[in-house]
Parts: sequence; structure tokens; C-alpha cells
Amino acid sequence: MLLRSYSRRRCRRTIAALLLTLSCPPALAYRPFDSTDADVVGAGEFELELGPLGYLREGGNKFRVAPAVVANLGLAGDRELVLQGDRLRLREGEPGTPATSLVNAGLFIKQVLRRGALQDEPGPSIATEYGFLLPGVHADNGVGFSVAGIVSQRWQAATVHLNGSVAYTREHRPEAFLGAILEGPHEWQVRPVMELFAEQASGSPRVTSGLIGAIWRSRDNLSFDVGVRSARAGGEHINELRLGLTWAFEVKR
Repeated sequence: MLLRSYSRRRCRRTIAALLLTLSCPPALAYRPFDSTDADVVGAGEFELELGPLGYLREGGNKFRVAPAVVANLGLAGDRELVLQGDRLRLREGEPGTPATSLVNAGLFIKQVLRRGALQDEPGPSIATEYGFLLPGVHADNGVGFSVAGIVSQRWQAATVHLNGSVAYTREHRPEAFLGAILEGPHEWQVRPVMELFAEQASGSPRVTSGLIGAIWRSRDNLSFDVGVRSARAGGEHINELRLGLTWAFEVKR
């Protein structure tokens, strides 16, 4: 639903007031990918991954993704709480397709099992992420569960993140996912990125996907991203444009 002008002004004033109480740590998490990295935000910190503009085409349906949201809250013990969801608005499509829907909703815990390169320590970083696949609105009915393992390694020239997960989907089917992210040099202000993944649920066609894009680190706590994704699910083609940002901050005590 579009906000009215008064609501937008009130929202901006609220955000401006909130900013007066915040200090900002580095941004660590992971747009524009489907996979993730083996790192978490610090305890008491909050990180918002926001995709205010995106376009998705699945077969004969065209959607505007506005917004795609991932919220990360840092917990003690190298853990974070993750809440996510995407709002789709139909631009053009087949009869009977809902005009708006909420998809990919989930609530997870990510836990760093081994501190490594992403925590400025030797060797690979290893993490796990587990939690619930939540019901959507006009889509994704039912509740599921997933467990993932993540390994990340950073060198001077590149960073690699490997993901593997198993899930019991909202349709109560087993599903497997394998993904890999490759990044350019972390010290570059604008670094190229790419992602490949494959997933398949029992009784459904295999999905294979590729994404290329870039991440621009504007400030230590603010990054912007762009990604173009092309995928195939059985005989259906999927094309997507992702534009967004990652913003991190903490509330002063």
C-alpha cells in the first residue's frame, strides 16, 4: 500500500529522531544474494538489508518487489536473529494471480561456530543458520524448517562463501540447496560479485540460478548493491533485477 504524504513526512521525522540516538558499526550482511556469509552482527547491533526496488519475471508473470527486507539483530555468543520477507506487487500476469503477496518469510538464528577470516582471525569462518519458514500472504501457506551450513574464506584477491542447506518446506516436502558466492577484493570500494546456486524440493523441478552484480561500500556502515539474476525452474525462465542497501547501527545505552 502506498503511504500518504503525511505518513511519509511523519516517518521521516521519526527516523531522523531515531538517528540522534544511534552509533554505527560496519555493515556485514548480505544483499543481493540468496546465499549468505559466515558472519553475524555484534551483540546489541542491528542491521537492515533493504531492497526498495526490484523486478521479478516468472514465466508469464511480472512483479515489482517492494520491498525485500532482512532484519538482523546481534545476540551474545556470536549469534544473530534474522527475520526476512519479500513483498511482491503484480505488474502483469496470468488471471487469478494475487495483486500483492508476501513471500519468502522466515525467522532464523545464525551462529558462528568457528571464528576465522571474516572475524579477522586465521582460517575459514564457519557458521550455521537454522529456523522456521513462515507462512506468507496470498502465497507460501504452511510452516517449514531449514538448517544450513556456511563456510567463508577471504584472501587478498577474493572472498568465497559456500552454502548448503536442507529444509522441510511449507508444502511439507524435503528440499536441498547448494550455493556459492564469489566476491572481488574486499578492500575495493566497489567490488564485483557473483552467485551460483541450485535447489530442488521433492516432486518439484530443479532450480538453477546465476547472479552477477556489484557492492559499493559508501561508508563503513552503509553499502549499496545491484544484482541481475537469471534462473531456470524446469521449463520456466526466471529473470530478476535487485537494487538495495545494507545499513548497520546500534542503540546507545
